[in-house]
Amino acid sequence: MKVVLENLTKEFPARGKKAAGNVVAVDHVSFEIPDGSLTGLLGPSGCGKSTTLFMLCGLLAPTGGKIFFGEDDVTDLPAENRGVGIVFQNYALYPHLTVRQNILFPLENLKGKDKLSKAEMNRKAEEAAALVQIESLMDRKPSELSGGQQQRVAIARAMVKMPRVLLLDEPLSNLDARLRLQTREEIRRIQRETGITTVFVTHDQEEAMSISDQIVVMKEGVVQQIGRPQDVYDDPVNLFVAKFLGTPPINVFDGRVRGGILYIGEDAVLNVNKVPDGNVTVGIRPEGFVLADDGPLHLTLSRVEVLGRDISVVSTSPHSRNESVRSIISAEAKVDTSKPTVAFKLKPAKVFLFHKETEARIRYGE
Repeated sequence: MKVVLENLTKEFPARGKKAAGNVVAVDHVSFEIPDGSLTGLLGPSGCGKSTTLFMLCGLLAPTGGKIFFGEDDVTDLPAENRGVGIVFQNYALYPHLTVRQNILFPLENLKGKDKLSKAEMNRKAEEAAALVQIESLMDRKPSELSGGQQQRVAIARAMVKMPRVLLLDEPLSNLDARLRLQTREEIRRIQRETGITTVFVTHDQEEAMSISDQIVVMKEGVVQQIGRPQDVYDDPVNLFVAKFLGTPPINVFDGRVRGGILYIGEDAVLNVNKVPDGNVTVGIRPEGFVLADDGPLHLTLSRVEVLGRDISVVSTSPHSRNESVRSIISAEAKVDTSKPTVAFKLKPAKVFLFHKETEARIRYGE
């Protein structure tokens, strides 16, 4: 099921005597979610991603704009008639019901031509439980389950009606690190097996990038960039996107361009043809550094952290906006820790320039 958002907007009334005007939570958002894809809505708290999700499922009415499921305009359609399944951040399981009863609940509320026999409902519940691998837990209550098991029950309950669209609102935020990794892999497996169009809301860029076919990066209710996760990482349109994606985060420097050469401090670090002279913001991905004695960029060495296959060189610079600069290099490289400074060459594809004021991307070498 293809999902299309056209100029979707949501405003909330301002609260308090000093507040002026409405609060715009989602501001004329337009994008397409391809049929059978997993799309991640990504951004910091308050960016409008959950509000967008709640408008998709019908829990919130948009102030303006349209929502289409396929060719159908569902903007004003009640939530129960949209054919969506939703998994909330807190799972929202019924504590007095067993796992089986929780999964059966959406089927028991079907009416008219959609009403199922008891045997059919049990068969569908068993199939949903098998999909998320909780067949042995059907007679337990939610209080007898781990967080990861409760999450699987919530997914099974959302999937039991085989919805047209599956919506996941920060479904992993209550799990520990290992369970988060395991469960996000399970979500991806389930989505691929069923082919259901899925929207996954998260503030965790690693989660979104690891399982999504496309990501939608949002800030203050406005879409910043849409694309395949690797494409957005490799080609950010502005400083916000560049800073939001990546672990460790991108290193940000104050720089300047003079005569087609990029300078960080007094170091002439890169040829940036066709970029006008002036001050710029420089972003360098941690993997964009190459250790070299004759490298043009000189940083003050703080320490070296051994990560196994990689080494993280931690350094500082008076021109860096980060507290420390992290450079990820091969473990085979030898860093001379007896010297106070370390020198690097830069990989051009990992160096981004941004306007000082607007923070929009400045492209070079194209």
